[in-house]
Amino acid sequence: MTPNAASFALSLRPSRPARTAAGALAAVLVAAGLAACTPQRPDPRPAAEALAAGLQAGDLSAVALAGDAAAATEQLKTAVAGLGETARTVALEDVAADAGSADPATATARLRTTWDLDGKPEDTGGDWTYQTTATLEYDADASAWRVRYAPEVAVAGLQAGEGLRLERVAGARGDILGAGGTELVTARPVVRVGLDKARVDAADAADSARDLAELVDIDAAAYAAKVKAAGAKAFVEAIVLRDDADRTVTNPDIEAIAGGRAIGMTLPLAPTRTFARPVLGTVGEATAEIVEKSGGTVKAGDRVGLSGLQATYQERLAGTPGLRVWTVPAKAEGSGAGEGTASDGDTASGDNASGETTTAEPRQLFERAAVDGVALTTTLEKDMQEVAENVIADADSPSAVVAIRPSDGAILAAANGPTSNGYNTAMVAKYAPGSTFKVVSALAMLRSGYTPSSKVECPQTTELDGRTFKNFTGYPTDSLGTITLAEAIAQSCNTVFINASKKVEMSAVADAAASLGLTAEPATGSASFLGSVPADSTGTEHAANMIGQGVVEASPLGMATVAASVAKGSTVSPHLVADPAPEAAAAPQTPLTAEEAEQLKKLMSGTVDHGTVTDLQDVPGPAVQAKTGTAEYGDGSKDLRHTWVIAIQGDLAVAVFVETGFSGAETGGPLMKEFLTKAQAVGGDD
Repeated sequence: MTPNAASFALSLRPSRPARTAAGALAAVLVAAGLAACTPQRPDPRPAAEALAAGLQAGDLSAVALAGDAAAATEQLKTAVAGLGETARTVALEDVAADAGSADPATATARLRTTWDLDGKPEDTGGDWTYQTTATLEYDADASAWRVRYAPEVAVAGLQAGEGLRLERVAGARGDILGAGGTELVTARPVVRVGLDKARVDAADAADSARDLAELVDIDAAAYAAKVKAAGAKAFVEAIVLRDDADRTVTNPDIEAIAGGRAIGMTLPLAPTRTFARPVLGTVGEATAEIVEKSGGTVKAGDRVGLSGLQATYQERLAGTPGLRVWTVPAKAEGSGAGEGTASDGDTASGDNASGETTTAEPRQLFERAAVDGVALTTTLEKDMQEVAENVIADADSPSAVVAIRPSDGAILAAANGPTSNGYNTAMVAKYAPGSTFKVVSALAMLRSGYTPSSKVECPQTTELDGRTFKNFTGYPTDSLGTITLAEAIAQSCNTVFINASKKVEMSAVADAAASLGLTAEPATGSASFLGSVPADSTGTEHAANMIGQGVVEASPLGMATVAASVAKGSTVSPHLVADPAPEAAAAPQTPLTAEEAEQLKKLMSGTVDHGTVTDLQDVPGPAVQAKTGTAEYGDGSKDLRHTWVIAIQGDLAVAVFVETGFSGAETGGPLMKEFLTKAQAVGGDD
């Protein structure tokens, strides 16, 4: 270059400050151009929140997916079908774009899922909680984030083609114990008798079903229909038999029938099929009604208490079921995933997403160990309960025997006759108590100025407000006329008490019933009814109430409580459950005094000494005090009578009841005598 040319070139080169400014301007122009070509990406959070909501709802149709949303939704529903209606919550913990991710840009969402497996609002260890992550990719064409869905997004550890299965594992059910820790209900061996359809030709199944039904004495037609309706390889239970010395149908008998099968197991059972059954209750498969009322805590197939103490104390006795979540391969197209898995560790097979059959070992994803139930302790004396049941074993109408220990109110026996048909006549039935109620009326009379030696009139009939009342047929004529109150109790003179209603207010009778424990709110720890005595009856209703008819009601337990209060000398509150101890009943407004109780006890002695039930004089042991009762019922077209006897012997108070009999003395008297005599042999008066 010539010197002149060099000088020209130098004159065109900008100075250093000028070059710096030009470079900065160029950078700004480039950045502006890039910004114009690449718009700012939206926040991925809304897409991640939509994913969380979709997973919780089990519906991904509203989620922007990098794939087929309908197919993903179907996969999700199939995978979790084995968890049934279990509620779940899915929360988005955070979401952030991945630093340095290549095109397309990605973000990671972290999710927390909780399944309420036990259906309880509080966490008792039955909540299955886990974290998962989901990858979101940015779709530049749509200017939107899309979720890459995979099974492990919904369930931690879940693989393609797998489903879930929830298994409930029952703990050992708590025993029901009697006094002194005696086992009343405990696990006892049984045999499930049924037909295994996998072991019999389909053409022969109906014949086998009928043969098996006849062998175990059940309805053959009904059982054959049940077998026909069951699956091709189902075991169809016919009956469960106690596996004890009394079993007459043997395993060889059962298995001699094609498909017949006897499966040994244990069930919580009482010593015998009838032992205190209405009181203790039964255990069986939960009914649809129980499942619905449980609010999710009881599932179909669970064994629960169906009646009696087993139902009342279900939660205590059952404990807490264990929960396990297993993976299982999905079944063939059109069927739910995870159904029909045999048992833990069994190989399960199914179809994967592509329709290919797969075989895999189930994997356990979650476990809550079962907690065994806690024993329930009652006050029942096993031997005395058996005596009570034997006494009324031949009763041809609903009947009951209740025995209470007055000193502490413990219910020693609560027996129901066979024709009560599972109803707890002893503790919840409501009947007119007849003349046993005269013990209550006598207390009201004593408080109203009468004494045992007070002179009273006992005509054969008396009239009040146009209604005629009479004594029972066969009332001794030598005890008519002017007699003492003591004699009126001994001979059970109705007319004395009918006429006393003119002087003794009904409120005083109701107060006396409360003092004797008859109308207290039961505190037995079990379903119970004691008695009902209105305070506002007037006229003929009041008069009829005085002799235990009218509108007064009592259960055998209630009348045994009256006798127990007299024996103790203070108001007794009976209880059946010892552990956990029930809340004590409220004290009556007017407590029974020892002096009043002693007077009543002497009045009841006359019934045995020379009154309506002198046969009780022959009972060995301490002297017996008693009161008989007969209450007519029905419309009068038939001669129907409730029959009662209450008695005291030492530290034992008893009520015997037969729904339909001749009279308290003739029907109930012999039963009471038999019970008290046999109770002596098992220590009933200690």
